[in-house]
This record gives sequence, structure tokens and C-alpha cells, in this order.
Amino acid sequence: MTTRNASLTGSWKPSPLMIRILSAFVILGAVIGLVFAGLYGVYALVLILGGLGLWEFNGLSDRMGSRAPAWLLFPLGLFFAFSGTLLKGVDVTLVLALALVGGLGAFLFLPGQRQGLSRWAMGMAGALYIGMPFNFYLLLYTSKPHGLEWTLFTIFAVVVSDAAALLVGSRIGRHPFFSNISPNKTLEGAIAGVVGAVIVMLIGVSAVIGASPVHAIALGLLVGISAEVGDLVESQMKRLADVKDSSHLIPGHGGVLDRIDSILFPPILVYLYVTVFHLLS
Repeated sequence: MTTRNASLTGSWKPSPLMIRILSAFVILGAVIGLVFAGLYGVYALVLILGGLGLWEFNGLSDRMGSRAPAWLLFPLGLFFAFSGTLLKGVDVTLVLALALVGGLGAFLFLPGQRQGLSRWAMGMAGALYIGMPFNFYLLLYTSKPHGLEWTLFTIFAVVVSDAAALLVGSRIGRHPFFSNISPNKTLEGAIAGVVGAVIVMLIGVSAVIGASPVHAIALGLLVGISAEVGDLVESQMKRLADVKDSSHLIPGHGGVLDRIDSILFPPILVYLYVTVFHLLS
């Protein structure tokens, strides 16, 4: 009996679902811990997620046909991420001018001159795609007096939107939604995702922060739609690269970009909206 139990114990392996759940809890715990550690914890989180996201994009770009030059992608991406906070004293126009002249000029001397323009463009695109969303998260987070609330409710709205889209789409989804990019997506799921984001923003923005329900609904629509767009954009990149996941960094989940694709675009629209309507103060 003891021998049989030892044999069973030795052959036991966690299921893919269990690995996925455990990975999610570990990541969630680390993220929450860094967020509540204060500003420097958030800076560390941006460095980690941004750096890994840039690394994954570098690999995807190679499979998409034009590998982004690391010497352009990483410095520029991290500059964009901190351009509104730590590096706000550095002129963005100057950095872009140097990236234009220096980046394109470098390919006059580097190998692969025939692909120079496309590689430069891929590096610029990747730096903007990953760096700028983190910049807007930091701008939200550092705003007073409700920066933490704006940041968390934006992320929570995306999480609920993703969950609602998956649940409704898998249960009652009938009509394809951008099936040429993501075959499993349905219109019903997409609508449920937007509704879920609106509900979260109604609770967070209206009940907790105290803004008008009209603003909360508008922000929910912006978050829900932009989350869907972000998901589709990353799915399109993976389809062009002919890969299932952006990497295999996270057991049961794929890569960092697979986890953060939906949260990249919402902070940009949220920050622009609350700035235009003076909702931050």
C-alpha cells in the first residue's frame, strides 16, 4: 500500500489548469505588492513588465519579417515609459529627432541595409506600442488625489471585460468577431466585455471617486472597446509571426504580452478623457 502511494505521488503532475491558476496568483500577488509598495514599486513593475514586453516584441518582430534593432527598441521603449514622470525633463522632440537621424543613419553602415527602413520602423513601433501605455499608467498613478484609484479601476475594468467576454462568448457566442484574426472571438463576447467594463467603471468612477455616472459610462465604453482593440492587435501580430503565444515565460499563460495586451490601450484613452474633462482633481 505504501509502495503504491509513493508511486502515485512520484507520477503526479499538476494539470494545465492548476498551473495556469497558480501562475496567475503568483503574478497577481507580485503586482499588488509592488503597486502598494509605493511609487518606486510601481517604477520597478513598469521596468519588469516593460522590459519583458519589449523582449517579446523583439522576438515577434523577427518572425514578422523585420527584426526590431535592440539598440533602438529597448532604450526608446523605456524612455517612452518614463517620459511623463522620471524623464519628463528630457525633451521628447529631441529624442524622436535623434531616433530618426541616428536610427536611419546607422543602417547606412550596419549589415542588412536592404531591410534598414523596415527594421527602424519596427523598432519605433514596438517602443511606442509598449512604452507609451506604461507612461499613461504612471501619469494616472501619480495624479492627485485619486491616482491609485484611477489606475486600479482601469485595470479592474479590463480584467472584468476579458472575463465577461470569455464567459459569454464561450457559452452563448454565435456570431464571429474578427474571425480572420482571432477565430474564437464572438460578437456576443465582445459586447459582454464592454458591458462588464462599464459596470466596473460605474462602481469605481461614480461610487468611489465621485464622478458623474455619465462620465463613468463613457469611460467604461472607452475601456471596453480599447481593451478589445488591444487584444486583437496582439493577436494579429502573433498571426503574422505564425506563433500561438508571444513567449513561454509564464507557465500556462504564454508570454507577458499575452497577459497585458488588453490593458495597453485603455490608460491612454482614460487619461486623455479625464484630462479633457478635468476629472483628476
